[in-house]
Amino acid sequence: MCPHTQPQPSDVSAPAPEGSEVVEGADHASDDTAHASQPGSPTEPSPREQIAAAIRRERTKAGISLSELARRAGIGKSTMSGLETGTGNPSIETMWALASALDIPLARLLDPPQHEIALVHADDLPDLPSTASNYAATLLSAAPANSRRDIYLIRAEPGTPRDSQPHPPGTVEHVIMGSGSARIEVLGESYEIHVGDYFTYPGDQPHRFTALEPGTTATFVVESR
Repeated sequence: MCPHTQPQPSDVSAPAPEGSEVVEGADHASDDTAHASQPGSPTEPSPREQIAAAIRRERTKAGISLSELARRAGIGKSTMSGLETGTGNPSIETMWALASALDIPLARLLDPPQHEIALVHADDLPDLPSTASNYAATLLSAAPANSRRDIYLIRAEPGTPRDSQPHPPGTVEHVIMGSGSARIEVLGESYEIHVGDYFTYPGDQPHRFTALEPGTTATFVVESR
């Protein structure tokens, strides 16, 4: 799906303000883990549950107690308990504080379940609001280790579809619709995407992009290893 210009390496991670906040939660954290599934399925954990599972996982890897992590992050123990049980209301400041305390990238605490093909509609994207300003961050996808991501702006009009041959093995494409709408066909299935939707699929398979409205634009991120 790449345009004909030479791609430039790019890091798509977005910075966010640091800080912390206190919210009330339960007194004891559960060690249960959340189960990933296709977006919108009945068994998919909520964004809070996904974050709770990630915090428990990373704290366990670090070999520290809930109280110690709360101390390092500068947040209350009740806040920490609420986050680990999925009952708290995490802000971007709180999550940055936890990531810093654990010495890990923020994305490791926010990364959504990964599927070979996934379509997430704009209204379903979980975000982390700021307590300091009118600002919210949403992680769409975290880059795997030792990968390269190139970013393209696509402009397309209705008419002849754009057919793309398979890219090198392991290539993954990510699409975020900016305006209009489009249909993407891959692995024998057809997906319609609209403004704000996020779609990912294996770029090492034949795929087709068809603009459905005049003035269709999209951001394409091509991930290769």
